[in-house]
Amino acid sequence: MTEIESLYRQHDGKVVVELVLHSVIQLFNSLDPAPFHEKELDSHAEDYIYNAVDDIPHSREVEIVVYLPPMLVTSENKDSISQGIRNHFLYKAANAEKEWRRLFRRGRVVLVTGLVVLFFCLLARQILPGLADTLFNRMLQEALLIIGWVAMWEPIRIFLYDWWPISQERKTFEKIAGTDVFVFPMPEGGVHPVSEIKGPLTPESLGAL
Repeated sequence: MTEIESLYRQHDGKVVVELVLHSVIQLFNSLDPAPFHEKELDSHAEDYIYNAVDDIPHSREVEIVVYLPPMLVTSENKDSISQGIRNHFLYKAANAEKEWRRLFRRGRVVLVTGLVVLFFCLLARQILPGLADTLFNRMLQEALLIIGWVAMWEPIRIFLYDWWPISQERKTFEKIAGTDVFVFPMPEGGVHPVSEIKGPLTPESLGAL
């Protein structure tokens, strides 16, 4: 178990990410007029869920547990919360996929541009030695070499560094969207921060130990 995983409770080998809410509206963006199951998540709730799941090794399965006051734990609220979280992160995953594709399209364009600039810079360097051997010509040769490789920096950056954070983000969004979400009444004794949950996932097993 990693140090990060030790901060969360475990259930049947899965890491349990828990949220305590006083009302359903806390989970959703109050400015979004869509029904609850289609609403955008509140930015704080999204950040908490994303950062928690992203911290956990991708190979580990995760369960999300949302606690509400007992009177708010209804079938409608359970469905709204479960579908709301799933729909929100599916939408985020789709956006990340689009961003990834746009990045690679741009990468192909700047790669061609960079190669053309590099080619002409290197070609010009081949011509300059035939001219007078002056300080200016030597400086120009070095400048052309620098310009050619600088033109290649953008495609190198895209294909070596920029794509994988977006890919990792998309994988985390997809993982959250596929995670089981449980909604339970807040246990009277509160929620124990770190413990191993034995047996089925129930309000009693999630209560203070």
